[in-house]
Amino acid sequence: MKIVRVQYTTQLEFAPVNQANIAAIVRELKKLNRPGIKYSCWLLPDGKTFMHFDQFETEEDHRLLTSLKSFEKFGDELWASGLEEEPRLELLTLVASTEEFWDS
Repeated sequence: MKIVRVQYTTQLEFAPVNQANIAAIVRELKKLNRPGIKYSCWLLPDGKTFMHFDQFETEEDHRLLTSLKSFEKFGDELWASGLEEEPRLELLTLVASTEEFWDS
């Protein structure tokens, strides 16, 4: 299992575009119906800081996410947007949860 947390801050005017790009990723993932990928994104109260929280059963699942057309578009536009704060990626270790996860 791989758990990834990424946080970054966009320009306020780019935030709606980023939200639309993230929604496209979610739509593509739902069509794939891949149970080894749990993908979520949260918008912080400032309206421009995003936190992605992704869980992958395997490394292959992670590679699948990053190979999606919608994910590539999201990344290209995000980097071109003039970020206020660049993405910080953290790999997390599960301690306990009420949700069922895959074996580590």
